[in-house]
Amino acid sequence: MSITADLIRGHTDTIILASLMGGDSYGYRINRNLYNLTDGRYELKEATLYTVFKRLEESGFIRSYWGDESTGARRRYYAITPTGRDEYQRQVAEWREASEMIEKLICPQNAQVRACQPEQL
Repeated sequence: MSITADLIRGHTDTIILASLMGGDSYGYRINRNLYNLTDGRYELKEATLYTVFKRLEESGFIRSYWGDESTGARRRYYAITPTGRDEYQRQVAEWREASEMIEKLICPQNAQVRACQPEQL
Protein backbone atom coordinates (compact mmCIF):
# COMPACT_ATOMS: atom_id res chain seq x y z
CA MET A 1 0.00 0.00 0.00
CA SER A 2 1.31 3.43 -0.91
CA ILE A 3 0.88 6.30 1.52
CA THR A 4 0.19 9.57 -0.22
CA ALA A 5 2.23 12.60 0.72
CA ASP A 6 -0.99 14.47 1.55
CA LEU A 7 -1.58 12.19 4.54
CA ILE A 8 1.85 12.99 5.96
CA ARG A 9 2.39 16.57 4.81
CA GLY A 10 0.83 18.20 7.88
CA HIS A 11 3.09 16.21 10.15
CA THR A 12 6.53 16.88 8.69
CA ASP A 13 7.54 19.19 11.55
CA THR A 14 6.62 16.50 14.08
CA ILE A 15 8.44 13.83 12.06
CA ILE A 16 11.63 15.91 11.94
CA LEU A 17 11.41 16.78 15.64
CA ALA A 18 10.90 13.07 16.40
CA SER A 19 13.99 12.25 14.34
CA LEU A 20 16.04 14.66 16.45
CA MET A 21 14.72 13.45 19.82
CA GLY A 22 17.35 10.69 19.74
CA GLY A 23 20.24 13.03 19.01
CA ASP A 24 21.75 15.48 16.57
CA SER A 25 21.73 14.58 12.91
CA TYR A 26 22.01 15.99 9.40
CA GLY A 27 19.58 16.15 6.50
CA TYR A 28 20.67 13.17 4.45
CA ARG A 29 20.80 10.84 7.47
CA ILE A 30 17.36 11.96 8.67
CA ASN A 31 15.86 11.40 5.22
CA ARG A 32 17.51 7.95 4.93
CA ASN A 33 16.12 7.02 8.34
CA LEU A 34 12.62 8.07 7.27
CA TYR A 35 12.98 6.02 4.11
CA ASN A 36 14.21 2.98 6.04
CA LEU A 37 11.61 3.26 8.82
CA THR A 38 8.83 3.28 6.22
CA ASP A 39 10.33 0.40 4.22
CA GLY A 40 10.97 2.74 1.30
CA ARG A 41 7.41 4.08 1.12
CA TYR A 42 8.14 7.64 2.26
CA GLU A 43 10.92 10.09 1.70
CA LEU A 44 10.99 13.88 1.87
CA LYS A 45 12.10 15.88 -1.11
CA GLU A 46 15.32 17.71 -0.35
CA ALA A 47 13.70 21.14 -0.80
CA THR A 48 10.92 20.20 1.61
CA LEU A 49 13.36 18.87 4.18
CA TYR A 50 15.44 22.03 4.24
CA THR A 51 12.33 24.25 4.27
CA VAL A 52 11.19 22.38 7.38
CA PHE A 53 14.64 22.79 8.97
CA LYS A 54 14.52 26.54 8.31
CA ARG A 55 11.00 26.90 9.71
CA LEU A 56 11.85 24.89 12.84
CA GLU A 57 15.05 26.83 13.40
CA GLU A 58 13.33 30.20 12.98
CA SER A 59 10.73 29.04 15.52
CA GLY A 60 13.45 28.14 18.02
CA PHE A 61 12.61 24.42 17.99
CA ILE A 62 15.96 23.33 16.56
CA ARG A 63 19.41 24.82 16.15
CA SER A 64 22.01 24.07 13.51
CA TYR A 65 25.78 23.96 13.48
CA TRP A 66 28.53 22.87 11.14
CA GLY A 67 30.13 19.55 11.96
CA ASP A 68 33.85 19.05 11.66
CA GLU A 69 34.07 16.09 9.33
CA SER A 70 37.58 14.72 9.02
CA THR A 71 36.50 12.54 6.11
CA GLY A 72 34.12 13.66 3.43
CA ALA A 73 32.10 16.84 3.17
CA ARG A 74 31.36 19.16 6.06
CA ARG A 75 27.76 18.70 7.17
CA ARG A 76 25.22 20.98 8.78
CA TYR A 77 23.86 19.24 11.87
CA TYR A 78 20.56 19.91 13.57
CA ALA A 79 19.76 19.60 17.26
CA ILE A 80 16.43 19.86 19.03
CA THR A 81 16.15 22.59 21.67
CA PRO A 82 14.28 22.34 25.00
CA THR A 83 11.50 24.40 23.39
CA GLY A 84 11.54 21.95 20.49
CA ARG A 85 11.12 19.01 22.87
CA ASP A 86 8.08 20.72 24.38
CA GLU A 87 6.70 21.42 20.91
CA TYR A 88 7.25 17.79 19.90
CA GLN A 89 5.24 16.61 22.92
CA ARG A 90 2.47 19.09 22.10
CA GLN A 91 2.33 18.00 18.46
CA VAL A 92 2.25 14.31 19.37
CA ALA A 93 -0.65 14.92 21.77
CA GLU A 94 -2.45 16.87 19.02
CA TRP A 95 -1.81 14.06 16.52
CA ARG A 96 -3.19 11.44 18.92
CA GLU A 97 -6.34 13.48 19.46
CA ALA A 98 -6.80 14.04 15.71
CA SER A 99 -6.13 10.35 14.99
CA GLU A 100 -8.83 9.27 17.44
CA MET A 101 -11.30 11.75 15.96
CA ILE A 102 -10.58 10.66 12.37
CA GLU A 103 -10.96 7.01 13.38
CA LYS A 104 -14.42 7.80 14.76
CA LEU A 105 -15.37 9.69 11.60
CA ILE A 106 -14.13 7.04 9.17
CA CYS A 107 -15.34 4.00 11.13
CA PRO A 108 -18.18 5.27 13.34
CA GLN A 109 -19.43 1.73 13.99
CA ASN A 110 -16.08 0.99 15.65
CA ALA A 111 -15.76 4.08 17.82
CA GLN A 112 -15.17 1.87 20.87
CA VAL A 113 -13.04 -0.76 19.13
CA ARG A 114 -10.58 1.74 17.51
CA ALA A 115 -10.04 -0.49 14.50
CA CYS A 116 -11.80 -0.33 11.18
CA GLN A 117 -11.84 -3.85 9.82
CA PRO A 118 -11.74 -4.24 5.99
CA GLU A 119 -14.79 -6.51 6.01
CA GLN A 120 -16.80 -3.69 7.63
CA LEU A 121 -16.02 -1.16 4.89
